[in-house]
Amino acid sequence: MHESTLTVDSTDCALWSEERARAADATVHLRVDGLCKSWDKGEPVLDKISFSIQKGQTLALIGHNGSGKSTLLRCCLRLIEPSSGSVYLIDREITGVPRRRVRDVCARVGFIFQRHNLVPRLSVLSNVLHGAQARKQGPRVWYQSLASREDREQAMHCLDRVGLAHLAARRADKLSGGESQRVAVARALMQEPQMLMADEPVASLDPQAGEEVMELFLSLQEEEGLTIFFVSHNLEHALRYAERIIALRSGLIVLDTRASLENEAGLRSLFL
Repeated sequence: MHESTLTVDSTDCALWSEERARAADATVHLRVDGLCKSWDKGEPVLDKISFSIQKGQTLALIGHNGSGKSTLLRCCLRLIEPSSGSVYLIDREITGVPRRRVRDVCARVGFIFQRHNLVPRLSVLSNVLHGAQARKQGPRVWYQSLASREDREQAMHCLDRVGLAHLAARRADKLSGGESQRVAVARALMQEPQMLMADEPVASLDPQAGEEVMELFLSLQEEEGLTIFFVSHNLEHALRYAERIIALRSGLIVLDTRASLENEAGLRSLFL
């Protein structure tokens, strides 16, 4: 087992202790208690996972392919149904309740996928407007030509926030990979989220575009106080852009520590 799982000073870990999180639930954006997930009664993909993320914190989730990272991220939004355990998101438990009650809570969390999931034939501005569907329904939040002035201005502000206001009229299928992912971030901002979750957000991008997207996440955390929870295979990104790192191996948490206490060589030893 990696040395830091045994030797990290208790004072350094206090920020994330379960006792402190429970005593200050108003500042906790995500709490996971004893989460388990198995497929078809097979070996568990996730085995009694417990951790919490405080408001405004940036956390990177790392691990081998197949370690359960993406499954965990999706269970935290009930995009995948956990087998057992509890998930508290923002200020409510979302496990064991009807999905209609989950929808309003999850609308406060922007989810950014690796593949961007833009509508290719629509404009960039229309794609960003789609983020408002977390709060509204109907064609007025699907096509820019039908959108209210208020929603169009908000969508333009979100595009400006990611540095792409000048591409508002461009079709989404004419964007580069990095531009597409930044539009996806703008769409998530249109939800007016309190938290962003991202699953390998730069895995399909070239290194320069990947750095630009990660710098964008960092600025959103620093300037707007958003809580960021991202999955990454890039250990350098985990160290540079996260305050805290959790590592999974075979469905278990084998490391939960401050990024400032780690280095790339030490993290890489977890993958041996």
